[in-house]
Amino acid sequence: MTAFADNSVGLIETKIVRVVEVDAPLPLECGKKLGPIDVAYETYGRLNEAGDNAILVCHALSGSAHAAGYHSADDKKPGWWEDMIGPGKGIDTDKYFVLCSNVLGGCSGTTGPSSIDPNTGSPYGLDFPIITIADMVRVQKRLLDRLGIRHLLAVIGGSIGGMQVLQWSIAYPEMMDAAIPVATTTHLGAQSIAFDAVGRNAILADANFANGQYHNKSVPARGLAIARMIGHITYLSEEGMRQKFGRQLRTAEKYSYDFNSEFSVETYLDYQGQTFVDRFDANSYLYITKASDYFDLARDYGSLRQAFANTRARFLVVSFSSDWLFTPAQSEAVVDALAANGRDVSFCNINSSYGHDAFLLENETLGAFIDCFLAATARPNWVEIEGVCCHQHVSSAGRHEQAQRARVDYQLVESLIEPDATVLDVGCGDGELLARLRHDKQIDGRGIEREQDLVLGCVCKRLSIIQYDIERGLGSYADRSFDYAILSQTVQTIRDPERVLRELLRVGRKVIVSFPNFGHWRSRVQLLCRGKAPVTRQLPFGWHDTPNIHCLSLKDFDEFCGHLDATIERRVPLVKTRPSPVRLWPNLLAEQAVYVIRKDTD
Repeated sequence: MTAFADNSVGLIETKIVRVVEVDAPLPLECGKKLGPIDVAYETYGRLNEAGDNAILVCHALSGSAHAAGYHSADDKKPGWWEDMIGPGKGIDTDKYFVLCSNVLGGCSGTTGPSSIDPNTGSPYGLDFPIITIADMVRVQKRLLDRLGIRHLLAVIGGSIGGMQVLQWSIAYPEMMDAAIPVATTTHLGAQSIAFDAVGRNAILADANFANGQYHNKSVPARGLAIARMIGHITYLSEEGMRQKFGRQLRTAEKYSYDFNSEFSVETYLDYQGQTFVDRFDANSYLYITKASDYFDLARDYGSLRQAFANTRARFLVVSFSSDWLFTPAQSEAVVDALAANGRDVSFCNINSSYGHDAFLLENETLGAFIDCFLAATARPNWVEIEGVCCHQHVSSAGRHEQAQRARVDYQLVESLIEPDATVLDVGCGDGELLARLRHDKQIDGRGIEREQDLVLGCVCKRLSIIQYDIERGLGSYADRSFDYAILSQTVQTIRDPERVLRELLRVGRKVIVSFPNFGHWRSRVQLLCRGKAPVTRQLPFGWHDTPNIHCLSLKDFDEFCGHLDATIERRVPLVKTRPSPVRLWPNLLAEQAVYVIRKDTD
C-alpha cells in the first residue's frame, strides 16, 4: 500500500462529463462536426468563494487528466506532474483550485478515435475527424462552462500543453489573468514535423494497424513502440544521454556481435516503447501529433504580433537551455511578439541538461518560477521593494553588484525620472530599482537581466523581466518605446558597449548610464606605486575574476558620447556613497558617475 507524502494531493478520482451533445455537435476547424464529446478531468484543491483561484493545467502528447495524486491506495505511479502540483509545491493546492482534462482526441477518457461512433456502434478509428489545438481548447472551454468556472487565474502547460496555453490566451483573452507556456513553440519546424511523420509512418506500416480498426485484435504494438522511441529521443539532449548512458553495455562486458539490444540506451528505449504501448492508443498518437503539426499561429493570424495583439494575460514564458525540440529561440519569438505589443511578459531560459523533458524534471527551479509568478499575479496590489525571494540563491558577485547599485544609484536615478514614465532597466538585477520606481513614481517598467536567480527575484516583485543578453540587440522594441532606458554599473562589463548604447539611445528618449570611474586617484596610485591592477571600493575584484572588461574614466565616456552623436544632458560625478556631486577635478576625485544622455532626432 502506498504511503502518500504530506505534500501529495492523495487519492484522486478521474471524472467524466459530457460537454457536447449528439444533437448539437461541435464544429471543428477541419470543417466537420463532432458529437457527442465526453471529457475526462481531475481537480485538486478548492475553488474559493470569489472563484478567482482556478488554474487550468494542459498536458502534453502522452499525458492525461491524471496530473497529480493516486487513483488507489495500491497505485504505484502518481500523476504525471506530481512533483509540481500539491500542497506547498510550485502549483500549491492549498492556495489554488487546479483542473486538468484529457485533450480531445486522447485515449484516457475524453472522446477520441477509440471512442464509439454513434453512427456505427464501433470505435471511430480513422473515421474520427482531424482535430487541431484550437479544437482542444474549445472543448476545454466547454468543460469549464459546464463546471461553472467563469475565470482562470492562470493556464499552464508544457510542450503541446504550452501550445494550448498560447491558444487559450488568444481565443479567450478575457478569461484568464496569467499564461505560463513552458518549453513550447508557436509552430513546429520542418525537423519536428519530420520526426512526427516518421513516428506516424511506423504506426501506419505496422501489419496490425488494420486501417485503424485494430480494436479487439492485436494492436500495432511494434509501430507504436517505435514511434515512442523516436519521440523520446527528441525529448532528451545529447549531454543528458551522454551522462546517463554513454556507450555502456546493459548486461555484458563485451559486444555480442548481433542485432539484439545491448547498449544501455537501446534497452532504455525498448522499455520506453513497451510501457507506452501498455497505456496509449496508436490512433490517438496519430491524431495528436497531427494537431501539433498543424499548429501555426503566424499562419493563422498573419504574424505573431497580430496573433497576440488582443491578449490581456500576464505571461511567464519558460524555455530550457538544452531543449533542441522546442528551442529557447522559439520561446524568445513569443516574447518578442508580446513585447512588441507592449504586453506584460517575463521570460526565463532555465539552464538544464535534460533537454525537452526538463519541464517534467526541473521541478525545483521551474516550480520556484511558477510559484512566484502565480503569487504575484494573485495579489496585483502587493508591492515588494526590498528583500530576497525565498527561492533565490544569488551569487556573491550578484549580491555585491546589487549593493553597489543601491548605495547611490537608486536614490539618484529615481530623482532623475519623471512620474508615470515608461522605463527599461538593462541589467536590472533583482529589480529593486524598478520596484522602487513603480512604488514611488508609478512608472511602467520593464527589466532585462542575464542571471537566472536575479530574474526570479524580479518575478517575485511582479515585474516584467526578460532573461536576455543585451548585446544581441533590442529588435522587439520600436524606436522611442521608453521614456528612459537605464544602464547602471553595466557598461564596463559588456563586450560591445557601442552597439548597446546605440540600441538604448534608439529605444529610449533618454538614457541613464552609471559606471565606476577607473580614473579615480586610488586606482591611479595603486597602478603607479604597486604596478598592479587596482582593487578599490568601487572595483573590488581581482584582475582574474573581475566582470569588468573595459576600463573607462569620465573623460573616456565624454568622448564616447561624442562618438555616438549623443548629447550629455546631465553628468553627476560621485564620491563614496554621498549623492552630492564632485565639483573639483571630477575625473580624479569621483569614484563613479551617473550620466543622462539622449540622441536628438531630426
